[in-house]
Amino acid sequence: MAKKKLEVEMYSYGEYTQWDRNSKTLPKLLDITNIIKSDIGTEFGYVLIIKKAKGKRLSFRIDHPPFRGEDGKVAAPFTGEYFIRSNNYQFFLGDSIWEPLKDKLGTWKLFTYIDGELVAHKELKIISKHI
Repeated sequence: MAKKKLEVEMYSYGEYTQWDRNSKTLPKLLDITNIIKSDIGTEFGYVLIIKKAKGKRLSFRIDHPPFRGEDGKVAAPFTGEYFIRSNNYQFFLGDSIWEPLKDKLGTWKLFTYIDGELVAHKELKIISKHI
């Protein structure tokens, strides 16, 4: 029997409303753009629609400009992993800008993998609203 080929569509990307990470509701798109005019609290990223992938492992990585964490060391890329719970799955990958703004400016590279295979990638440039 032939395997069902999974389908991944980048539904939207850019700036979004603030996201409640504990809610099943994804943030709402404010602006489709590769350049995010940011302030503290600006939410950005992308939404994927994933079909025919129930039970597969989704992992992600966010490469960000070099900034120092609470320990004073340059923060490592953000990574995580989920298991896809349904055959019609929506996934938001992104972040929200926090203090200090200056060290969060620059290019953020977002990657999503399913069972180790790259299925989505986007580069978003964060600039200050105040320039």
